[in-house]
Amino acid sequence: MNAPAGFTKLICRDEEAMAAYYGKVYGYGAVQRVSGTSDGEPFREVILAPGGDWTKGSLVMFNFIERDAPRDQQVILGFIVDDIDALAERITANGGKLVGPIRDEGEHGVRVVFSTDPEGALCENVQMIAH
Repeated sequence: MNAPAGFTKLICRDEEAMAAYYGKVYGYGAVQRVSGTSDGEPFREVILAPGGDWTKGSLVMFNFIERDAPRDQQVILGFIVDDIDALAERITANGGKLVGPIRDEGEHGVRVVFSTDPEGALCENVQMIAH
């Protein structure tokens, strides 16, 4: 049996701006925009997928329109990338921030850097390295 493709929803304040950020930094493409209500509470969301391909899972920018912006970290988004140095440049060029330097963690077979998006959501970015 094949595992189903997964999805993650990030609660944010400006779903369009955040969709643009994740598109420019990580290469996600918007595949659908949805609006409606959830238990009477209005929302808007932008559904993103790697290269616009839903079969690879999706990342959803979700906005409860009438709620205050999220205050506390609710999720850490994790990304595996091919070139962490180039990624770090895209992060800062698009309004994100690095949280510390890129670290080589040879014992784990990775290079890693944490970052925050323009609204402050934490991302852990990993590049696999040969053992």
